[in-house]
Amino acid sequence: MTVLLETKGVSKCYGALRAVEDVSIVIRPEEVVSVVGPNGAGKTTLVNLLTGLLTPTSGEVLFMGDDIAGISPVRLAERGLVRSFQLIQIFPQLTVAETIAAAVVSRQKKRWRLFASLQSDHVIGRRVAEVAEIFGLTHRLAIPAATLSQGEKKLLDVASAFALDPRIILLDEPTSGVSTAEKHGIMRTLIAAGRRAGVQSILLVEHDMDLVAAYSQRIIALLEGRVRADLPPDRFFSDPQLIETVIGKRMSYRC
Repeated sequence: MTVLLETKGVSKCYGALRAVEDVSIVIRPEEVVSVVGPNGAGKTTLVNLLTGLLTPTSGEVLFMGDDIAGISPVRLAERGLVRSFQLIQIFPQLTVAETIAAAVVSRQKKRWRLFASLQSDHVIGRRVAEVAEIFGLTHRLAIPAATLSQGEKKLLDVASAFALDPRIILLDEPTSGVSTAEKHGIMRTLIAAGRRAGVQSILLVEHDMDLVAAYSQRIIALLEGRVRADLPPDRFFSDPQLIETVIGKRMSYRC
């Protein structure tokens, strides 16, 4: 089966500290893969290695068979590997339409005055409308992003990443700060939007084990910088000792 993204024996050291050690993972098409583990397990370091923010001390990071270790996030996005980047936190004054348009412009490598009317560029305007419709944000296009509900802000954040037309997208806690009642609705929207937008795989860093159990095809558990498990949800959640080791408490789930 085709491999989209993989690491081969990747380690990242900060002096004597090994944040990630000898990690080898594979992400294939048509997968939602969750990365879980306690604080300090190496999840953020791994994602930063995958998305070019960090260069590994040793090992390889491969996307579509090409070594991408240390390549900038911008260049990776052009290749089709995207991480949600929370533009709403950087430019809260932008409208929903302008926030999505910023990503569309970046993808199309166009020169565009950010606050110009979207009507002046029909290609950009059409793509903004398409993305907004996929994420249920059409009725919010004209309002400032800062005024959205927390759930809508999360959707906009991910919609901006989807506007880059990625093959694979990395989502870091996409439902953090969102009410329990909204979380599953957001995840269902993200999964459905991915299918509609042609995203081949999603890599999810998530603490909420209900979401991990409900939406993952595989679960990669990190502990002290190493891969402790790489299993489908039914096998992962049927191992109480594994769950207690990785999550820190006993849990039971129906998968």
